[in-house]
This record gives sequence, C-alpha cells and structure tokens, in this order.
Amino acid sequence: MKKQDMNRDWIATAATLNSALPYLQRYDGAIVVIKLGGHAMGSDEAMESFARDVVLMRQVGVNPVVVHGGGPMINAMLDKLDIQSDFVNGKRVTDAATVEVVEMVLSGVVNKRIVQAINAQGGTAVGLSGKDANLMTCDQTDASLGYVGTPAEMNPKILLDLFSHDVIPVIAPLGAGRNGETFNVNGDTAAGAIASALKADRLLLLTDVSGVKNAAGEVVTELKAGQIREMTREGTIAGGMIPKTETALDALHSGVRAVVILDGRAPNAVLLELFTEHGAGSLIRPD
Repeated sequence: MKKQDMNRDWIATAATLNSALPYLQRYDGAIVVIKLGGHAMGSDEAMESFARDVVLMRQVGVNPVVVHGGGPMINAMLDKLDIQSDFVNGKRVTDAATVEVVEMVLSGVVNKRIVQAINAQGGTAVGLSGKDANLMTCDQTDASLGYVGTPAEMNPKILLDLFSHDVIPVIAPLGAGRNGETFNVNGDTAAGAIASALKADRLLLLTDVSGVKNAAGEVVTELKAGQIREMTREGTIAGGMIPKTETALDALHSGVRAVVILDGRAPNAVLLELFTEHGAGSLIRPD
C-alpha cells in the first residue's frame, strides 16, 4: 500500500471544517432566504457553485429558500419578440404583453435552470412562484407602471411543508392580484417579504458589490438599522444600494433576525457568511 504524506492543504481543510462546527450548530434548523441575482446567475460555473453551496446548507440542517431575479433575461426575450416598452421615471411599464413574457422567463427558463442546477448537485429543489398556493398576494404598486406589484398578504405554509420534506424551494418573484392578475415583483422586495413571513434567521441579498460602504469607500462588515438610516440621509448610501438597504430595514422590522448584503461574485460567498467567523459582506441587525 502506498503511503500518503500529510498535505498542508488537507490539514487546512480539516481545520476549516473543525472551526465551522459552532456555526453549523448555530444554524441547524434555521431558515435562510437567499436572493439570487447578478453574477451568480451569469454563468454555468457560477450557478453550479451556488447550487452546491445550497445543497450543502440543506445537508447540514439549514432550510434554504432561493428567490431569484432575471431582469437581463427578460430584456433579452422582449427584444427577441420585438415587444417595445414604455418607461415612467426610468422604470419599465409592465403592460399585459410584457407581464406574459416576464412570467414565461421567470417561472420557466430562469426558475427551472436554478432548480435543475440544485438537483444536479444532489439536492431536491422545487420551483414555485408567488402565485402558487397563495404564497404572495399583491396590490398594484403604481397604476402608471402597469402590472408591477407590492406584496400585501403572505401565506408561507407551502414553504414550511416543503421544509418538512427536505425540499429546497426556488421562487420566481411573481404574485397574484386580488382579481386574478399576475404582478411582476422586484426580486429583493419579494425575498424580503418571504423572509418576513417566515421570520427567517437570515436574509442574504447577493449582489455585484462587496457590501455597504462608508464615506471612505470601505465595506462596513456590521451595522445597525439606525446607522443605515443615517448613512442614507448623509448620501453615503445611494443609487442601487438604497432599495437593498430599504428591503433590509423592512425585513428587520418584520422579524427577520439579520440581513446580509454580500458579494455574489465571491466563490462560496453564502458558506463564508454563514459558517466562518469573518463572514462575507455587510451584516445588518436591528437597533
């Protein structure tokens, strides 16, 4: 038999697993909602890595929920079908023709790609939208924007039932109106509403930036809700970060224990955040 010498990499791997034990115990049985978007959806390699992370989370006792976006894919399909869009204050008007394409792309192509990626890594994933089992009932956000909705009533029972069977829900951000309409919902908003309804332990918002930055451009690894509000008033938090931090504040107010805005481009970002001491983004807690 060939003798194997101890390798430094093997030892480092064992040490990493050993140091992860308190975090594995901490999140056993926890509900973690992950908003998937940006780079993590942009390539097959990134999707495979994300799917493996989610399967590992389920394997060690975490109950993950994946909520995804799909804006670039929707835009590409609208262009392909030559469906022209109007814009109000920079926001796309979602008319009847557009919402059909949105549902086709989100509930069809994008959702099933993520489900298939998770199943290929040994998990058991099921694709849903907010329309299924009355998960997310919406009101119209603004009449001028058409079929764009804001979650008004949530019924997470279907998700709890799936957890009991070790199934990973993958949710497209669509909701049903009170009169049977289909509404397109912002992905971050949908993830926040689902996390709130589940009283999730964590809401992870994957994005293409490294986290919330201070005035010096440095990522702040831990913040309280009041600090977020102050940084927004000062203009330190601006642009595309504002909707994400607003989602975080709403989720915290509704009972989510903490929200993390983290860089989905980083390999194994979700695992780094949950199972290591240093984390992988900006952790936001209630005051």
